Formats: sequence, C-alpha cells, structure tokens
Amino acid sequence: MSPRSSLAVLLVAATAGFAAAPASAGSNTATGAAIGAVTGAVIGGAVTGRAGGAVAGAVVGGVAGAAIGSSTSKNRGSYYYWSGGRCYYHYSSGKVTRVSSSYCY
Repeated sequence: MSPRSSLAVLLVAATAGFAAAPASAGSNTATGAAIGAVTGAVIGGAVTGRAGGAVAGAVVGGVAGAAIGSSTSKNRGSYYYWSGGRCYYHYSSGKVTRVSSSYCY
C-alpha cells in the first residue's frame, strides 16, 4: 500500500469516527455536509490521484451528506404505525399507545 493510500485510509477512518459523534438536530445538515465533503475529497483524491478528483468528491460528498443530515433533522412529531400486527400512536412527547387498527392504513 502506497503512503498516499495509507493516508487516505487513515483520513476516511478518522472521518467515520467523527460521523459517529452525536450532533444536535439543528446542526445535522451542516454536520452531514462537512463530513460528506471531507470524506468525498479524501476518496476522490485517493481514487484519481489529482486535485480535480478531490474537488469533485468534496462536492458530491457534501451534497449527499447534507441530504442525509437534513433527513435526520426532521422532528416526526405524532404518528401512527404498525408493529407486530397491531396499530399504535406515537405522541410527540414519546408516549406510545395502542389504538384501533382503522387508524393505520
């Protein structure tokens, strides 16, 4: 393994460890974009061996990371769901209660 590949693997592992750290709901989009951009740049640079590949990887990774982070930021609030053949209602407070199956489609 070349020194460049070793550095890329090390940076990807460090970024993956950073991604596992919890973040507040308001910053998930920005955190996802940052982690995605760094990871994309490292992978793009390692694969192509050129700065252009790193830039392209950063752009693609940033957009993908922002989209993933944004999807985790949404507060679901209250909702109905099926579990074990029964219908439940999940309150925004976190309380869950069993309800009539006519509420779940």
